[in-house]
Amino acid sequence: MIFIDNQMDFRETTLLERAALLTLELVPPLNPDLGPDSANADLTIVLTDDRQLHELNLDYLGVDAPTDVLSFPASETDPETGTTYLGDVVLSVPRAMEQAQAAGHSVEAEAQLLVVHGTLHLLGYDHATEEEKAVMWAEQAKVLERLGLSRIKIQE
Repeated sequence: MIFIDNQMDFRETTLLERAALLTLELVPPLNPDLGPDSANADLTIVLTDDRQLHELNLDYLGVDAPTDVLSFPASETDPETGTTYLGDVVLSVPRAMEQAQAAGHSVEAEAQLLVVHGTLHLLGYDHATEEEKAVMWAEQAKVLERLGLSRIKIQE
């Protein structure tokens, strides 16, 4: 199940839910603790602003600047249901709007890209090295193509 904490009154949350679900469906987890059933896992998408992303970026990564998306893996199992909780994807809606305008596509497309990217991080993907980046970008492209967004590229 995808939970959405919509602090910014973003209207197209069903698109974001679909992006996360499709990522879970199409991409195998790299994190071995997640097991083969990550497609049925839960996660939360938090839609917020640059201020909150700035604070989180500083507190958790030591980067004194806002960013577009952060992921906070949890990989916890609900003892009552046995369902895995993957974690949180926190997205700056104003940053997504700015990046969409700069790239010439819709904010909905940009937000979906950021959700796919953040969900991949929850599954254990990263882009710290060129090899990791190539793997993550290939998985990201696969999901974006299925979403009809193959022309959309992540800002680096």
